[in-house]
Amino acid sequence: MLFENENTEFKEQMSDEIYKEVIAFANTDGGTIYVGIDDQGNAVGLDNVDDTYTRLTNGIRDAILPDVTMFVRYVLQDNQVIRIEVGEGSYKPYYLKSKGLKPNGVYVRQGASSAPASPELIRQMIKDSDGDVYEDMRTLQQDLTFEEAEKAFERYGVEFGEDKFIALGLRNLHDDQYTNLALLLSDQCQHTTKVAVFADEAQTVFKDAKEFRGSVLKQMEDTYSYLLLCNRTSSTFDGLARIEKKDYPEEALREAILNATSHRDYSFSGSIIINISDMGMEFISIGGLLPGLSVEDIKSGISQPRNRRLAEVFHRLKLIESYGTGIRRIYKLYENCSIQPRIEVTPNVFKLILPNMSWEAGKEPEQKRDRKNRPPLNITPQMKMILDYLSEYGEAGEEELQELLNVKRTRAYLVTRQMTEAGLIESSGRGLAKRYRLKG
Repeated sequence: MLFENENTEFKEQMSDEIYKEVIAFANTDGGTIYVGIDDQGNAVGLDNVDDTYTRLTNGIRDAILPDVTMFVRYVLQDNQVIRIEVGEGSYKPYYLKSKGLKPNGVYVRQGASSAPASPELIRQMIKDSDGDVYEDMRTLQQDLTFEEAEKAFERYGVEFGEDKFIALGLRNLHDDQYTNLALLLSDQCQHTTKVAVFADEAQTVFKDAKEFRGSVLKQMEDTYSYLLLCNRTSSTFDGLARIEKKDYPEEALREAILNATSHRDYSFSGSIIINISDMGMEFISIGGLLPGLSVEDIKSGISQPRNRRLAEVFHRLKLIESYGTGIRRIYKLYENCSIQPRIEVTPNVFKLILPNMSWEAGKEPEQKRDRKNRPPLNITPQMKMILDYLSEYGEAGEEELQELLNVKRTRAYLVTRQMTEAGLIESSGRGLAKRYRLKG
């Protein structure tokens, strides 16, 4: 007598439910499905074994992605029961082709039943199978469009079409699914660029704020256009000649945007942040330097791209010439300026500060000296949880954050105060009505 358990499943007749069971076993530790045995373990047999066998083999091949057939073996028992032996797959998660990489398409074995996988488990299976390189991993969001990317490729005279997606790294070879690189270039890109213009050097009084969405290619264009509007022109006279000078070299703004976009860590959900004051512009992107690199290495032109395939797309579009030249070019543009660009790095943040070339070097206010001497903020796991939560849900109250971090009120207050002082988040209201949101 057989019993259903974590490795055994009975099906009285052929049905589409069998595909879910195959997926669950392939995504877990393998198992056996008996077709022709009822839930009590009694062999009831199949009316037409040959027809059922054909439907099973064709269905499992056509309904499940990636191809699971190499892990499936069929055995005919007493000419009335089909035993399907499913091994643990090597390219998880397996899923229903009609549903995609969603909980209602991905199943795992839990006890004696098969259940939808959680989004977190799906992400972990993708990471385990695809490796730890974000842009190469399959994205959970597969309903993507590329209108802005098509426009950008056409504008730069480069072909863009479905036949190029695998070569570009937008689809993978195993099941033709979109990668995270495709998500970044798509119109559905979830990452944004936020620009804030401040009226004071302490960056507490807003004059204007913008958030740019969509394909990273569109975000860069929109951000650059906005920064040009913020790039004021001042005039001096040499005799009768009028000499105009901009606050920032336009090429430096371009290189700073490209650097922040191509090197940020997209496995974090926060935005690229650009803060503008009379003294300068700060370009802040999540993700510190890769191991083995120093700030001096970066200034010397040594570079290791965090997002190699994204950098290759930028290179193909001639947005960048080669790795590592952007920062050197920025410093070259400022070589005759009394105030030089600065780079501040923590394990999780890269900040490039472009000085306002019209600002007089001797007018360095107290706030700037304080900021230079302030130690860089290290984003802790608790801070990252808050950033991810606010990015997804928009805002949260103090009790929500205490529950999220599983800490008491005092600890939550200290964490949020650090993040507020660092310019990562902002708050409104008081007491129980106090709400936190991402700054900008």
